[in-house]
Amino acid sequence: MSAPWRLLSIAVAVIQLGCTVYAQAALPNPPYLPPNASFGAQPVSSLGPSSVNLHWSTSLGNALWFYEAQRSGNLPSTNRVSWRNNSASNDGQDVSLDLSGGYYDAGDYIKYTYPMSFSLMSVCWGAMNFGQGYEASNQTAYLDDMLRWGLDWLVKAHPSPNTLFVQVGDADLDNAYWGGDEGIPTPRPSYQINATQPGTDAAAQASAAFSACSALYANRTLSASSKAVSLGNASYASTLLTHAQQLYTFATNTTQQTYQKAVPSVGQAYASSGYEDELALAGLFLALAGNSSDAYAQAADSYSQSHLADQVVKEGDEQVFNWDSKAPGVAVLGAQLSKAYPSLATSANSDVNWTQDAQSYMNIVSTGRGRGQLTDGGLLYYPGDSDEASLNPALNAAVLATHFATSILSPSSLNYTQLLTFAQNQLDYVLGNNPMTMPYIVGMHPNSPVNPHSAIATGASPEDIANIDTVPAQEQYVLYGGVVGGPDKNDQFWDLRSDWVQGEVALDYNAPLLTLFAYAIANQTLATQDPWYTRLEAGSYQRVRPAGFPCDAAVEVGCGSGHFSRVGKIVMGVIVGVVSLVVVGLAAFWMFLEHRRRRGSKAQ
Repeated sequence: MSAPWRLLSIAVAVIQLGCTVYAQAALPNPPYLPPNASFGAQPVSSLGPSSVNLHWSTSLGNALWFYEAQRSGNLPSTNRVSWRNNSASNDGQDVSLDLSGGYYDAGDYIKYTYPMSFSLMSVCWGAMNFGQGYEASNQTAYLDDMLRWGLDWLVKAHPSPNTLFVQVGDADLDNAYWGGDEGIPTPRPSYQINATQPGTDAAAQASAAFSACSALYANRTLSASSKAVSLGNASYASTLLTHAQQLYTFATNTTQQTYQKAVPSVGQAYASSGYEDELALAGLFLALAGNSSDAYAQAADSYSQSHLADQVVKEGDEQVFNWDSKAPGVAVLGAQLSKAYPSLATSANSDVNWTQDAQSYMNIVSTGRGRGQLTDGGLLYYPGDSDEASLNPALNAAVLATHFATSILSPSSLNYTQLLTFAQNQLDYVLGNNPMTMPYIVGMHPNSPVNPHSAIATGASPEDIANIDTVPAQEQYVLYGGVVGGPDKNDQFWDLRSDWVQGEVALDYNAPLLTLFAYAIANQTLATQDPWYTRLEAGSYQRVRPAGFPCDAAVEVGCGSGHFSRVGKIVMGVIVGVVSLVVVGLAAFWMFLEHRRRRGSKAQ
């Protein structure tokens, strides 16, 4: 074959491979669009017959729509969020790479790889177990679209085996900006970990995301009774697996340290407390995706040698499961793998008993007798971890309980019923069964929050940051499907735009919702029952809205005497300074008069 024809055949092969890798499920036409919040006040019986409960499918559809509202980069022609614009299209120019795309992390415009990859991992894990929920609600194509928008960006952020970009954007510039997506401040620097400045946890967590989603696209499951969502794509699964393997090697073969030591700026928002749990989790997901008994054994060794079981089974020391703390998730995933794929465990550390550890954790968490205790309203609350975003630890615990019960326990067992009841109670709290009678999901119901902390949705101008709670009087756009941080330990919620602790939205806040909604749709019993919010009287939230102000890291006005907000502290400092100057001035003036009096006396 001549050289030109050889080059042409190679080019065609590359194009064909690209089409195979990136071929996506066709999106519905007409597209799914969130209904007005008033929809949530109608029981399903008034909505006519449907093959699946319309409220559950709407809940799942809205939760996926939220991620579309968080997109960064050049939006596709299929964009459903009419008020979003192309944004941050030049990300990566400072390092001569295309780092556009991906998701803005929360209510701002920074992209953080660590929590983003945790969110993608969580969603893929849930879709492996409860894929029927996406299928029945006609949301499979939107799940595929949501995952690829994040995964394709992670591929960009991992341009070489030992390089991973972990942040794009300047946090200080971004925190000072409160405006739309067309005026995002620049420069937007790109921060990386690499062989000379490694970050074990970030690399391992990204590896776990790639592996979990590779397993999903390879149609792997974690339970004989579960069915993964039909996203089968062998080429895409292989691409994701390659990145997972490279990042796992990077995490295990370079100097091990937390990633904020290499990139201090990430510590402002997402400082990691350790890397051992990420190594164990990444090893387990790599074992699943790559059918690797070696990765499984490495995960068991990491779990044992790092004493991660202490964070799982010790009552009072048990940890949350979230973007930073992974030990409970390691135990549950290990239990699922050891049951579904026993051949992987042939050379593993025999001292590790995933199932026993996970069961101990479930017994502690579901009864609220450990470090995490139930509020008066029934929310699982961990002092410290739940003080900023109270709903997230509770929803993640509900997800773990649902994974464990449905894949490990017998449906006839008492523990099975206990765990699923606990999980449902936590979800019901978020859906309105709480002292505020508020579904904590934006646009879900007339009682839902209307002031989420989101610069994208507010419609404010940059100068409005000084009047963040009042300008504009009503947020310009409804951020459908976004779950907010949540109430305080006393079950109180103020719905203040400035209170990012209670009102901010984030990628990782929504991730457990997708799994819990998919499970509810896949579960025949739950699927016939309306979500809790349909029982609420529209407008009832207004009658029980708490007086006063919150007391948290964002708004300290309600903390009582001896506590001042950050602004209050500045004002108090100014007042003290002024008073001091006045006192000094008066003293000086008195001394001047006294000096003149004495001089006058002497002159006489």
